[in-house]
Amino acid sequence: MKLISWNVNGIRAVIKKGFYDFISEYEPDILCLQEIKANKEQVDLQLIDYPYQYWNSADKKGYSGTAIFSKIKPLNVKNDLGIRKHDTEGRVITAEFKDYFLVTVYTPNSKRELLRLDYRQKEWDVDFLKYLKELEKQKPVIFCGDLNVAHQEIDLKNPKTNHKNAGFTDEEREGFNNYINAGFIDTFREFEKDGGHYTWWSYMFQARARNIGWRIDYFCASKKILSTVNNSYILKDVMGSDHAPIVIETHDK
Repeated sequence: MKLISWNVNGIRAVIKKGFYDFISEYEPDILCLQEIKANKEQVDLQLIDYPYQYWNSADKKGYSGTAIFSKIKPLNVKNDLGIRKHDTEGRVITAEFKDYFLVTVYTPNSKRELLRLDYRQKEWDVDFLKYLKELEKQKPVIFCGDLNVAHQEIDLKNPKTNHKNAGFTDEEREGFNNYINAGFIDTFREFEKDGGHYTWWSYMFQARARNIGWRIDYFCASKKILSTVNNSYILKDVMGSDHAPIVIETHDK
């Protein structure tokens, strides 16, 4: 089983930049998207091999949003966290499968001058972790998406100069630590211990060509299901967005 997660930075834009060729080449069984920036009605999606399509669009047009496209029928699908203050931006979809819950998430960015850091740290991160732990009482969880944080210094090119910038504040990193301390595993780091592996690059200063990036997109899994994960990696050469797709390959228990 191959699961791919990708912040596409606008699904209508990425469709014009090789999206269908990407799917034909990599053939995910389940594709999770973040920052789709569209409602379902605005997109003429040509994905006949993915009959199970789920969208969660933001109330605000052209902003945020998530989607899951699957070849396999989920047992259940739910949008959002069930908490009103978090549920207007289309940030979460949960799909239940036989052996696990799959959650795709687009974590709120703390923004320039850290305008949303308090909300992110004290409200979103706390409530999202609680949500994951409630799911985990029923069966293991795999969650994936753009978490808008580089966990450790190894996860971005320039940690010193970015220490107090959005995505690498102590508060955001602590939020990610809380996922780890709660028993979730950063699957990529199970297979790759070295630096220089990133999932997002600024559009400025030829950052991608120079590999001046950040690893802010993740597949995390409950310890109970980690033994079924065969590999976890980044498709760094896939273009179309300022993010690269990320992949996990799994087998049944």
